[in-house]
Amino acid sequence: MDRCVVLVDAGYLLGAAASLLAGEPARPRIVVDHATLIQGLRERAEQETERPLLRIYWFDGAPDRVPQPEHRRLRVMPRVTVRLGALTRSDGRWAQKGVDAAMHAELTELARNRACSDIVLVTGDGDLLPGLMDAKEHGVAIHLWAVQAADGDFNQSEDLVAEADERRVLDRAWITRAVRAKDQSAHGAPAPVTRPEIAAILAAPLPENTAPAATAAGERPAARGPRPAADDAPARPAGTAEPSAATGGKGVPTPKDLADLGRPALVQDTRTVAAGATLRWSSDRGWVDRGTTVAEPPETACLPMLAQLTTAEQRWADREEDITTVSGDPFEVGQVFARRWAERLADPQHLQQLSGEYPRIPHRIDGELLRYAARFGLLAHKDDQIDEHDRYAIRAGFWREIDSRTGVAATPAKD
Repeated sequence: MDRCVVLVDAGYLLGAAASLLAGEPARPRIVVDHATLIQGLRERAEQETERPLLRIYWFDGAPDRVPQPEHRRLRVMPRVTVRLGALTRSDGRWAQKGVDAAMHAELTELARNRACSDIVLVTGDGDLLPGLMDAKEHGVAIHLWAVQAADGDFNQSEDLVAEADERRVLDRAWITRAVRAKDQSAHGAPAPVTRPEIAAILAAPLPENTAPAATAAGERPAARGPRPAADDAPARPAGTAEPSAATGGKGVPTPKDLADLGRPALVQDTRTVAAGATLRWSSDRGWVDRGTTVAEPPETACLPMLAQLTTAEQRWADREEDITTVSGDPFEVGQVFARRWAERLADPQHLQQLSGEYPRIPHRIDGELLRYAARFGLLAHKDDQIDEHDRYAIRAGFWREIDSRTGVAATPAKD
């Protein structure tokens, strides 16, 4: 039949795009507008084959073949069919299993059933060569598309290129219509704006009698939103000293700094941390206790979680929104979560109580926020941990939405 079909190896397309735009074939390094990408593939396929599109097949890997958020969004788009292989982990690396076999089977079946006259292949894998040759024997024209290689060299099998009837390159200009590299500082989040009181906290030194505490290598400060870049660090208020060397140059003590017993109470933000207490760190895996824990202040312990505020009907609608409209950008994820939480509060006072906790998100809500973010594939290729920069962007988006509802004006730090 006089129709065209597009078979997309998502691992090749997005991996090559990441290499071109971000310098390495890591898909978490790029942001993809799937609706624009699919529309671009359809328009280009119909233009180059001069045939109407029958369907776009999207082949990708997923852990245990469970559709990820991007797959759920793709499979509800018109003329798109998603085929999933397994995504397995070996020696610390992720690898697709079964994707090539599924593409080969689809390619040969389409040709044998005369379902189309032209097939566009977006792949570079030479394992598809037998299927490509079989399709040609059944009278199907094969169009092979490549993604422009970052080094200007080939990123496709030479045998595959030699056997294709038509060859085209998706260049940088075409790719960037739907794909962009994440910003290194905050993965695409808008530049954070520092509140004056937080600038003062970050600049404050530790008391002298806390200096002997050595911060462990790799220790991170408690959650406080995106860190300012070195060139954009807030000016230190007059009369304050340089940050203590004991904290690795950070003015706010880490949980490690507070770990030893016998330390005096330390004022941090508007709360007092008792001597010998440590903070609890939230993560996508729950709460990690570092020594003895500090009790949650009563005014924040009473704040409801989003799950408590959400009805069954709203939960269903939330999932539909996540699939169809939420891109999965970390900053946007934080905003969406905060919007739902704020809109469903019965007591407006709770919103003001939360705003007063800036930049610390109460641990129960913070843990729920990170678990929600994990639905959008932010754990992929991260050893089941959300990337540190993504965490900053998620929380920055959360506070941006809360601020917009409480009327808090974030004032840029002065030079």
